[in-house]
Amino acid sequence: MRILQLAPPWFPVPPVRYGGTELVIAALTDQLVANGHEVTLLAAGGSSSRAQLRTVYPTPPTAQLGDLIVELPHVLAGYRDRHRYEVIHDPTVTGAAVGALLDGPPVVHTVHGTWVPELCDLYRAIADRVALVAISHDHAARAPGDLPLAGGVHNGIDVTRYPFEARSRGHLAWLGRAGPDKGADLAVTIATRLGLPLRMAVKLNEPDEHRWWDEVLAPLLGDTDTTVVRNATHAEKVDLLCGAVALLFPIRWDEPFGLAMVEATACGTPVAAFARGAAPEVVDHDRTGWLVPPGDVDAMCAAVQRTTTIDRAICRTHVLRHFTAARMARGYERVYEALAPARTLRIPDLEPAPTTPRA
Repeated sequence: MRILQLAPPWFPVPPVRYGGTELVIAALTDQLVANGHEVTLLAAGGSSSRAQLRTVYPTPPTAQLGDLIVELPHVLAGYRDRHRYEVIHDPTVTGAAVGALLDGPPVVHTVHGTWVPELCDLYRAIADRVALVAISHDHAARAPGDLPLAGGVHNGIDVTRYPFEARSRGHLAWLGRAGPDKGADLAVTIATRLGLPLRMAVKLNEPDEHRWWDEVLAPLLGDTDTTVVRNATHAEKVDLLCGAVALLFPIRWDEPFGLAMVEATACGTPVAAFARGAAPEVVDHDRTGWLVPPGDVDAMCAAVQRTTTIDRAICRTHVLRHFTAARMARGYERVYEALAPARTLRIPDLEPAPTTPRA
């Protein structure tokens, strides 16, 4: 198939630092090329890929993250040549909305975030024109009942980028963005109770992330044995995950997938997670980690103390069986092949304007 993979413009593909969506796009794109497809990747400058690479911004406009005026030229560049492709895979909301209005190949939109009501209103307006894909069974189950989904595909990684380490070095690990949802503050509490050093890779880009760091997390660190890497590179992230006693995943939200759990287990590191969102789909309880009741810090501490019961080789095998780029690509190939190739121009219907009674 001739496929356009349209990445967001904000970070390179694969990302130099934080960027879960970009990491997934990189793995999927390269695997689709390996599977014999003719793939074009539209991505930020600095990207690298086995696909034909196109870019609008030579330097990623990271500082303008979320600015529609910046994103739109990037999106339009992809749809301008849309008739060259048999399918367009576009995870950007802006692109999905544009693609819904145009004639041309079918558009696949992977929903990487939660089902925010305002987004769901948009998805309802375009669902007959854009194939919506969830990233876990739990994620799909949380979609509004009147919102049709084209499928669900678990995220996958290029496992070769994650070295396996068979022995623990004695530290705990935590990876994610600063904010209450990811539970970095709970990770500090857990590590302190267990008397274990904690190594953290924290994404700090957005103003609300800096605010939460300054107001909540930084004051907790004090004299704790905590090492923090801000906006870690891939090499720094892998070094943090390899040899950890466990990756702490004390989330306060229904995580749609949780790529950090897959990255950790690929390195042989078990995961201690609150059983929310897709965590029960990613963690094989008592084999690749532990699932404990949400919010139960005592239970998570107790779970981590059972780390010697986990065979770290089984952690990596679990990823090789369930969360590889090859498995992810097969899932998306099924979605692509099921789509009707022909579409016609559709402009959403407008509600009649309310009439104002004449005096």
